[in-house]
Amino acid sequence: MATGTDQVVGLGLVAVSLIIFTYYTAWVILLPFIDSQHVIHKYFLPRAYAVAIPLAAGLLLLLFVGLFISYVMLKSKRVPKKAQ
Repeated sequence: MATGTDQVVGLGLVAVSLIIFTYYTAWVILLPFIDSQHVIHKYFLPRAYAVAIPLAAGLLLLLFVGLFISYVMLKSKRVPKKAQ
């Protein structure tokens, strides 16, 4: 069973993910249909970042996964015993 702290951390992660998803969805899907002079545009980055930020995040994720796999493989490498 999860402790109270685990549940609070999980709820926080879900809330942050939901906020990011809602912001990104509004930015990418809804904002192009709103007039460019509308005041809501000042709360969002330029559209070029809508591709650049997820691309950079994906590349960083791949980098860290690759580094972790390399670390685990190098650490688990066993030294062969000498023949007697």
